[in-house]
Amino acid sequence: MAAHIFHGTVIHSLGPSELLILENTLLVVDTNGEIIHLIDDIHKDKVLSTLSSLDIPSSSCSESVRYLPRGEFLIPGFVDTHNHAPQWAQRGLGQSMQILDWLEQVTFPNEARFRDPAYARRVYASCVDGFLRQGVTTASYYGSLHAEATNILADLCLERGQRAFVGKCNMNRNAPDYYRDASVEASLKDTEDCIAHVRRIDPEGRLLKHVLTPRFAITCEPALLEGLGGIARANPDLPIQTHFNEAEQEMSFTQELFPQFKGSEADLYEHYGLLNERSILAHCCHMSEYEMGRLKELGCGVAHCPVSNMTVGGGFMTAPVRDFLRRGIKVGLGTDSGGGFSSSILDAMRQALVASNAREVMSQGKDKGLDIGELFYLATLGGAEVCCLDKRIGNFEVGKEFDALVIDGNAPGVMTMLEDEDSLRTIFDKFIMTGDDRNIKEVYVRGRLVKS
Repeated sequence: MAAHIFHGTVIHSLGPSELLILENTLLVVDTNGEIIHLIDDIHKDKVLSTLSSLDIPSSSCSESVRYLPRGEFLIPGFVDTHNHAPQWAQRGLGQSMQILDWLEQVTFPNEARFRDPAYARRVYASCVDGFLRQGVTTASYYGSLHAEATNILADLCLERGQRAFVGKCNMNRNAPDYYRDASVEASLKDTEDCIAHVRRIDPEGRLLKHVLTPRFAITCEPALLEGLGGIARANPDLPIQTHFNEAEQEMSFTQELFPQFKGSEADLYEHYGLLNERSILAHCCHMSEYEMGRLKELGCGVAHCPVSNMTVGGGFMTAPVRDFLRRGIKVGLGTDSGGGFSSSILDAMRQALVASNAREVMSQGKDKGLDIGELFYLATLGGAEVCCLDKRIGNFEVGKEFDALVIDGNAPGVMTMLEDEDSLRTIFDKFIMTGDDRNIKEVYVRGRLVKS
């Protein structure tokens, strides 16, 4: 039985250079939220007969078919591969600061407030609603270090219908006394409790997974990293996330703490069992040839966060995204929430374009700037691949779950106005480069309408 039937323009990616803009397309979603038909080039007057041929009764379809007018189109939901949920209330603060100073003066005092469950619920409710409003159907969230607050975030994601990885942040050193795990044992126990909570509230993992979240090596004693690696080995379904080669200040301090790895964060995290195909590595701005090779060989994914890389951390940091794509390293986009000035994946796409153009200059033309189709891939299928969810989401292939946005190019707002002669590609480009949440008319996750 069909739960949703759409007819109109459908846009999705099959790969970094495979943007498909399908006109007069019929898309059918069943009651489990799964895409069961995607057929292009079906004229409007042939829709009901086509549905009948698919054994979908025309009597139930005549009123339920959603015909998208010119200016409206379907795209997959956005995937945010790196998001600090507790920083929702501190966005825009501390810009231009060095990364470690920003953590000490802005972020840690803010995140410490999440010891109060009522405060956590208030901020996290606004956070999840805000990201859904902006079309983020899947997010990989760092929580605070507090287990109770982290469980509240998981509860809210499930309640609101957002697909999410939710992680209790592990950190037991190089942080203020008021904001660090009491011990290695306490940190690991809280992590195990959060894993159990997510499995209890979503036992089939339809929307939620716990994600192991060592903040970064600087804030984790070796014993804590070792313990998390043990949990990772014992739970091969769990993703892992951390920060990786983000800023020179961070990298230098890491080398001081772990001199045995000779400056290689890849060797460090691999040693502790935290680097594999389930690893989501945020930033990766400063990459050696050796570490590029290790990420490719191990199947790790990169969360590219261009907004925060150019506003917090120290310097104008441009990750080598073209090189990642050339080597076949998985890469998606992250908003980094409080680490930049915007929580919008659309803004992350635009800033990724700027960063790639800068990288082209820095590489003397070797690393060509990204085009709009590639940016869109990073925000959708690329992010799904980073999260190892590409068999379930990321585009509209039959059999995948319906995580989708209905875009309205004529909605009131500041998107570049549509003109009669605009092609579908022109309308799409205008949305990507100038649209915002006002143009995101509806949001679906697993077939459920979560914003309208």
